[in-house]
Amino acid sequence: MGNIHMVLDAIDVERILKKMTAEIIETHKRLDKLALIGVHTRGVFLANRIQSRIKELEGIELNTGAVDINLYRDDWTRIGAQPVVRKSEITFNTDEKHVILIDDVLFTGRTVRAAMDAIMDFGRPARIELAVFIDRGHRELPIHADFIGQTVKTTLNEAINVLLEEIDGVDRVDILPVK
Repeated sequence: MGNIHMVLDAIDVERILKKMTAEIIETHKRLDKLALIGVHTRGVFLANRIQSRIKELEGIELNTGAVDINLYRDDWTRIGAQPVVRKSEITFNTDEKHVILIDDVLFTGRTVRAAMDAIMDFGRPARIELAVFIDRGHRELPIHADFIGQTVKTTLNEAINVLLEEIDGVDRVDILPVK
């Protein structure tokens, strides 16, 4: 596991999530029209954490869901013979909602494009915004985030690994070499 460089620790992760939550609350005065949808896997945990913080601060429990994008990817045949397909769970009506799509890392933009296609199968939101924990640049599609936790400059020979307590047992962000 050599050449792994930690760029954010658990304290940083907590601080960034607080900042992102505050920005979302400040931007959306009408929280009753807002819904959060996390991209599997880590985007779901980030969406749940933001939902919990908004409930603590504002007393409003936002509709929150999860979307799997594997069958919407434009490269699904290249990522493996048997892509792991998870369940999309959007149990609320997305029509006329202001949806914030939440993911851990924004890189080429292809995951976001696939996630928007998946969300449209559930209805027609009034607006879709994007919140990402890490924006690492190198876009291939004209996609930008509305809420960015942290920008981390990387090369194409590096990867960002967001680790979250719920799945990884620790909150941390690492840069590592691409294999």
